[in-house]
Amino acid sequence: MTKALLALLTLTLIATPALAISQRIENELDRLDPEEKLEQRCDVEALSRIDAARKDMTPDKVIAYTFAPTKVHGTTIDAPGAAVRSHGHWYRLSYHCATASDEIAVKSFSFKLGEEIPRSAWERLYLYP
Repeated sequence: MTKALLALLTLTLIATPALAISQRIENELDRLDPEEKLEQRCDVEALSRIDAARKDMTPDKVIAYTFAPTKVHGTTIDAPGAAVRSHGHWYRLSYHCATASDEIAVKSFSFKLGEEIPRSAWERLYLYP
């Protein structure tokens, strides 16, 4: 179910304006346990923020734990070892995200994009085109 939900979230995001979260995404997020809900909501926020900040990118997937585990404290998550995909290429990403108690409303968000991840590393990191 998680893979199907992630696919639905990604497809829904593509049709959603930057920095907005649709009712459909919110409903799907409500089906998750709190920690997974927080991570997925912040991944969606990362996609929106990167899309708004970088006109050369069209991000369509974030994996929060590619290089390092996430650190969750209540409704705050740090993803120092994330990855983001855009135009079929993967890039290093780190982000900090804090949500309201409902884990839907984002109170603060910051991110840093890193270098492109070489295709030769994709299989080892479980990344895909």
